[in-house]
Amino acid sequence: MADKTNRSISIAAAPERVMDVIADYDAYPQWVAAAKSVEVLSVGANGRAEQVRFVLDAGMVKDTYVLEFDWAADGRSVRWELVSGEIQKAQSGSYTLVGEPDGSTTVTYELTVDLNIPMIGLFKRKAEKAITDTALKELKKRVEG
Repeated sequence: MADKTNRSISIAAAPERVMDVIADYDAYPQWVAAAKSVEVLSVGANGRAEQVRFVLDAGMVKDTYVLEFDWAADGRSVRWELVSGEIQKAQSGSYTLVGEPDGSTTVTYELTVDLNIPMIGLFKRKAEKAITDTALKELKKRVEG
């Protein structure tokens, strides 16, 4: 798999509030522009989603895929892997939250996507950067709004 794209943002809220927004998949279509529908398929013993199906429409990129989530016991990070997808053959990612002394949270988003269609590395990295930047900005707006 290719190199990970790694982006961070500061959000004016406690880590618990940020993680609650990240974990509320049912609400994603309300604030994630590309998420046309999101369905929690299974829930783990911790009460958080274990498998989730996403229908994504980001203009030229459309996909239906299922991710499996692994939630850290401390509530400060979540990792995921692709279970199935139409145009993706692999996806791994994570959100890591660090509480700051001023009460804000630094959120780091790592993402690696491998598609079934050929894509020049430069374009792939630009697409991953756009995805992570947009996701972090939308998350910030949702939490702080």
